Amino acid sequence: MADTATPTSPAPVDPASWTCPAPLHDQPVVVMGHGGGGALSAELVEQVFALAYGNATLAALTDSAVLHLGSGPGTARLAFSTDSYVVRPLFFPGGCIGDLAVNGTVNDLAMSGARPAFLSAAFVLEEGVELEVVGRVARAMGAAARAADVVVATGDTKVVEKGHGDGLYVTTSGIGVVPDGVDIRPQRAAPGDVVIVSGPVGLHGVAVMSVREGLEFGVEVTSDTAPLAGLVAAMLAVTPDVHVLRDPTRGGLAAALNEIARASGTGVRLAERAVPVPEPVANACGFLGLDPLCIANEGRLVAFVPRAAADAVLEAMRAHPQGTGATVIGECVAEHPGTVVVSTALGGTRVVDLPLGEQLPRIC
Repeated sequence: MADTATPTSPAPVDPASWTCPAPLHDQPVVVMGHGGGGALSAELVEQVFALAYGNATLAALTDSAVLHLGSGPGTARLAFSTDSYVVRPLFFPGGCIGDLAVNGTVNDLAMSGARPAFLSAAFVLEEGVELEVVGRVARAMGAAARAADVVVATGDTKVVEKGHGDGLYVTTSGIGVVPDGVDIRPQRAAPGDVVIVSGPVGLHGVAVMSVREGLEFGVEVTSDTAPLAGLVAAMLAVTPDVHVLRDPTRGGLAAALNEIARASGTGVRLAERAVPVPEPVANACGFLGLDPLCIANEGRLVAFVPRAAADAVLEAMRAHPQGTGATVIGECVAEHPGTVVVSTALGGTRVVDLPLGEQLPRIC
């Protein structure tokens, strides 16, 4: 005889009791994801800082602010950017926090098409850190500045008690000059643009993670940290009408492309097979369950270029030392505005959303 008893009603679900590896959006305190360059970072900036500071220059939310020194035709323009570096460990294959701090700010300026000129450098040192370590970082910064043809013109130093900082943190700010006729910003992405990445992706994030977590992937993975202003200058020499540039650091290509798609109100379509993912990065991501599109880079850029100029720009990129691996990975489309999709190797399509936070925290 069939059991006709009435099923017991499930207990009420209390969302407040859930636990999840990704923090909820209504998190009342700062969590690591707020510094990851993804959705939580965007919410923090938009709902706290942008509201507090409230001005049109900040509202553009670009890698560097473009400042007009006056009004009318021929007005000089400066790019201005600042960034803090809390990478752990301080030294990693291919670089350290010092050259990373210089290259990161130089690259933020270059993403506006600017020629970087001057930097500031502020150190927060932890009591007890060896002066030899501070010296190594400073020397690396000096070498990186000379390589990028910028001057570290001013700075500051503070010390915190032992146990209140991982050795040292660095903040750099930079100023550069934007050439006449250059207008590079995410709002300029347009259907028909060709999307180009300057080289293999994911190397920096995996390099830092490998030494921090003691992981081995058969070969040493080296960070791609490098200055990109020279590469940008070579691209602009072909055409000043490059629409968008972005260095896909925290949150990787996924974060950068989503920000561009949403700012411009267009869609982005990528070809999975075209994205240059080095084998060690692919192996590490497969082992750890990570998406290579979300892994940080520190010496790569992604460009949106009008189709008519794309071949010439790609050729110029490949002729430059920082662009030898430049590859077309997709296009900007009118369909699915504000959304990034990938045509997979199996013939399907998947949406690449803005990461909630950084998969690998403390990588820059």
